Amino acid sequence: MSAHRESVRVEFVDTDAGGRIHHTAALRWAERAEHQLLRSLGWSELTRFPRRRLEADFRAPLRFGDEVVVEIAASAVGRTSITYGWRVLRDGVSCVEGSTTCVHVDDDGLPRAVPEELRAALDGGPLT
Repeated sequence: MSAHRESVRVEFVDTDAGGRIHHTAALRWAERAEHQLLRSLGWSELTRFPRRRLEADFRAPLRFGDEVVVEIAASAVGRTSITYGWRVLRDGVSCVEGSTTCVHVDDDGLPRAVPEELRAALDGGPLT
């Protein structure tokens, strides 16, 4: 499966009153990495994938100024959905692990089949 990695620095806005990342920061980073993965595959219809399911396990704290790497890859492509597995690493240690399932929709918000060219690209082939 095609994968994407990108570096992120924990910014002050990403933290809560306790000085650790607010849980929503990891979800934003995963979504940004997902969009970068799709862009790298040549896919531009980024708003056709609303979230259906989110999971996140927070394994180690992240704090303001930490430099992390977000990794993401499609772990399953169904008829109308894509599930991504992702993690946030600091110094090679997994601090957050999660998955996001998105549903491909049409202009009316109704589920539609994942386009074959995107399916092939997520499986490692180029968009045609």
